[in-house]
Amino acid sequence: MEEGADVSVFEDFTVESEDSAVESAGGEAKEGSPSSSEPPKPSPEPVKSGEPTSSGGRLETVMERDGRIIATPLAKKIALEKGIALKDVQGSGEGGRITSADVEAYKSDRGFSAPGGAISTDIPLTSMRKTIASRLQASKNTNPHYYVSASLSVGTLLKLRQAVNTSAKGEYKLSVNDFLIKAVANALLRVPTVNSSYREDEGVIRQFSTADISVAVATPVGLMTPIVKNADARGLVSISNEVKSLSERARDGKLKPEEYQGGTFTISNMGMNPAVERFTAIINPPQAGILAVGTIKKVAVEGKDGGVEWDEQIVVTGSFDHR
Repeated sequence: MEEGADVSVFEDFTVESEDSAVESAGGEAKEGSPSSSEPPKPSPEPVKSGEPTSSGGRLETVMERDGRIIATPLAKKIALEKGIALKDVQGSGEGGRITSADVEAYKSDRGFSAPGGAISTDIPLTSMRKTIASRLQASKNTNPHYYVSASLSVGTLLKLRQAVNTSAKGEYKLSVNDFLIKAVANALLRVPTVNSSYREDEGVIRQFSTADISVAVATPVGLMTPIVKNADARGLVSISNEVKSLSERARDGKLKPEEYQGGTFTISNMGMNPAVERFTAIINPPQAGILAVGTIKKVAVEGKDGGVEWDEQIVVTGSFDHR
């Protein structure tokens, strides 16, 4: 103790109290011995060795008593490979030890956990999805794709569509895609080299005299392309009704093979999603091209008087077979 320190804390100190404190620290204070100003705390009763503590009326395992996870080396290896947390597995071995059988039998309610903690669920592949994947992979690997993009002003088209739909008095309702199908069909007849198919096994490039437009439709089994046949000879109302009927049956899985196999050109329209300004699409074999249509955007353009005006535009991107 340093010189000058406060000694008031030792005012009640006696030799007897010091002896009592020493005896209390040893756990065996003698009965009738003088006590200090503060009586010593009763020492806890020692737990007899070999007598485990109880937990809910049953014996605790080693793992429960000290928090350790005990598992066999094989169980640890399997858990690591399958991404299973050993703390979630109930051990059936001696003393709660986790065995390889415990890990193999473990099933998580959250799905499969890959190494690193990612949770996933395996979805079986349908025959339709396998076919779609195989055809698109073959197209991307075989067809030398090249891409051409352009911005189209559709302000006048939107006004025309509104006027036509108003005059229909609810009998029909045309979409922008209906107008695009008709426009593409007419363009294909003007440029027949696009309305064709490269047939290497037959040694020919087959050009078509009609425009059969495949329309990409998202379905529960994958992307399908029902065909609006002879779109060049159809009117807008006929095209609109056919697209609605084909799309509904495609989502319900009721299309006949001849309704989605074939076609001379494809349109894939994601314009209903305002976030998709533009995108590129994979050619639908054995066709020679596909048109990807983005959403309508308001764009600032130069006005007639040199000022700035707002124009409604869409970006279309054509994917073509370079062969």
